[in-house]
Amino acid sequence: MKIRIKFSKQGNMIFIGHLDIMRYFQKVMRRADVNIRYSEGFSPHQIMSFAAPLGVGLTGSGEYLDIEVLSTDSSAEMVRRMNETMVDGMQILSYKQLPDDAVNAMSLVAACDYTIHLRAGYAEKLGMTDAEFMNGLVDYITNGNLEIVKKTKKGEKLMDLKPYIYEYAVTTDHGIFLKLSSGSSTNIKPELVLEAYCKSMEKEFPAFGFAINREEVYADNGTEAEHKFVTLESFGEDIE
Repeated sequence: MKIRIKFSKQGNMIFIGHLDIMRYFQKVMRRADVNIRYSEGFSPHQIMSFAAPLGVGLTGSGEYLDIEVLSTDSSAEMVRRMNETMVDGMQILSYKQLPDDAVNAMSLVAACDYTIHLRAGYAEKLGMTDAEFMNGLVDYITNGNLEIVKKTKKGEKLMDLKPYIYEYAVTTDHGIFLKLSSGSSTNIKPELVLEAYCKSMEKEFPAFGFAINREEVYADNGTEAEHKFVTLESFGEDIE
């Protein structure tokens, strides 16, 4: 039976890297008595895969991992049991059964939502207010030149970010919302957009000046011409 788990990662857990998060969830499965399936062979391991690793320093409100189980209780009971083992900053949000023919979350990822805020004092270092910075960023995305040199495994290549920014808007609390292309084909991190904007103003990019939260992860059920983004959670159903 295939299961998709949605969780959040907040607080001090931003300092924990992806490999340690994987080890953490392996322990959660044992402590919560999840009847998870193990691989066969001389070195069996829990069958578990994550949708999209979250970078160190970022928080996430809509993170996903897929597991396979041999048996399970209801979704509500499994969420309760796993949350009883969680440390501060980690929370299970949903536990849903997937169709037998469902593909893993990692291969579905097409876009991610982010909210971004300037940390206290950084706007002043740039010589502007938070609102001025974010309104300027929206204007830059709308009218500016978003061509950057992106580093890849094969070297560097010129890329225009604009086609991969699907939505953007200033939030009511002087932050910005971005829906960006993600996944194996074209993975755009919010830091790329922020760095390009700072460069356009001839300002130094404050690497630690932003609080970035990944709000949600999406698959794309549409086409390149007309996207139809759906949450990874929507592929599953609650177990009663």
